[in-house]
Amino acid sequence: MSRDQVLVTGATGYVGGRLVPRLLEAGYSVRCLARSPKKLEARPWAEHPEVEVVKGDLDQPASLEHALDGCCAAYYLVHSMLAAGADYAEHDRRLARNFASAASATESMRRIVYLGGLGETGSELSEHLSSRREVERELSSGSVPVTTLRAAMIIGSGSASFEILRYLVERLPVMVTPRWVQTESQPIAVRNVLEYLVRVLAIEATSGKILDIGGPDVVSYRDQMRTMTQALKLPKRLIVPIPVLTPHLSSLWIHLVTPLSHQIARPLAEGLRNRVVCRSTAARELMPQELLSVREAIDAALGQYEADGVETSWTDAGPIPGDPDWAGGTVFVDRRTVEIDAPPSSVFRAVRRIGGGNGWYAADILWRLRGSIDRLVGGPGLRRGRRDPEKLGYGDALDFWRVTGIEEGRHLQLRAEMKLPGEAVLEFEISERNGGSKLVQTAHFKPRGLVGLLYWYAVLPFHGFVFRGMLGGIRRTAEALPAVQGEEPDVAN
Repeated sequence: MSRDQVLVTGATGYVGGRLVPRLLEAGYSVRCLARSPKKLEARPWAEHPEVEVVKGDLDQPASLEHALDGCCAAYYLVHSMLAAGADYAEHDRRLARNFASAASATESMRRIVYLGGLGETGSELSEHLSSRREVERELSSGSVPVTTLRAAMIIGSGSASFEILRYLVERLPVMVTPRWVQTESQPIAVRNVLEYLVRVLAIEATSGKILDIGGPDVVSYRDQMRTMTQALKLPKRLIVPIPVLTPHLSSLWIHLVTPLSHQIARPLAEGLRNRVVCRSTAARELMPQELLSVREAIDAALGQYEADGVETSWTDAGPIPGDPDWAGGTVFVDRRTVEIDAPPSSVFRAVRRIGGGNGWYAADILWRLRGSIDRLVGGPGLRRGRRDPEKLGYGDALDFWRVTGIEEGRHLQLRAEMKLPGEAVLEFEISERNGGSKLVQTAHFKPRGLVGLLYWYAVLPFHGFVFRGMLGGIRRTAEALPAVQGEEPDVAN
């Protein structure tokens, strides 16, 4: 018996990356649309026989024809906030319009499922939530019925909203907050969201409907802070709401305290001023399930962190820039080599552990200082960390770097995403040498203007501490690791 095939857009994102394996468990065949298919190679479900990954871009309608062909339904889980910056609303409208038109021209397509946002209608709706409504309208402009699930804050390990809540509570014993932290909302656990998304296809009565989904608790953001404080077993936090803290100031404050940039934090902060509570119980009646309370959802999310079981993270989404064009102009190179008395597999395992909670093998105080400076000027800093302490995949965030090349046992390439007057790449190349290994570490920097040149010469004296120390730490770790024969790769080649 053949499986129904469904298309998932946004499979590289937070919700989409978790939805795919659950659709497979439910008996569907899944086709994933991605601008960068390599970002999905490291996912544990990528090699499943019922998964197909196709390259495509919603901004290029011609690329959607093959992706939609033969699919009976499509999940629209695309959001341009990371990719398009301040123009994300218009960009999202255009992408949704393109998708609705392409779906309407596909004979097999019977349903589009969209995950949007809760919020009272009217002129007071934040720009972020208004954008979600506009996407709904654009998707519904075609001939294919659209099922919209509207959710408030999604509580789950790795979600942007959850990360903001956790970091604020962990880092600030006293919080000066906007007065709208007292606004009511109805958060929902990510596992409940996924259950709704999967079950909605099997229930015909949901076709063409707008369904509010939320957990059993209606609480304020202040209440969620208190619940998080209890879950983390921290002393009581003092929360002082004031009326003068604007969304812009709130986003800068969130940027400094949490891993999120102010560009992402601002629309999320603006959304807090809207009451986001379910106005209908239709979803619960059509698709009954056990809904987790706020405390249960927070406990479940924190448990995933403790078990290193975070499936996806908000950092997974967004485009990966192409490699810098190193041809022409000034390119500075700092190349260092070390011989290691360990096989390439052990050396690669040691290299793969850099960053996040593992540290950078040497001069960690300098890395932390650079991360703090980066946060102050609007960059990601070190707080994004890494999703898993051991494994890395193409597209993974690694503190203020992004994995842009990886080959098991041989090569790791990182592209800098910190604020820089130029473009920077850090590479590790491993080869066999005299019964052991040779590790070549290369830093490339292409400066932008005079400021870029001055920056390179300003940091050059620190390279000896940082890069030489890193190589020494990698060597010591690799030589201490036992060689594993027939070790299974952690990432796809």
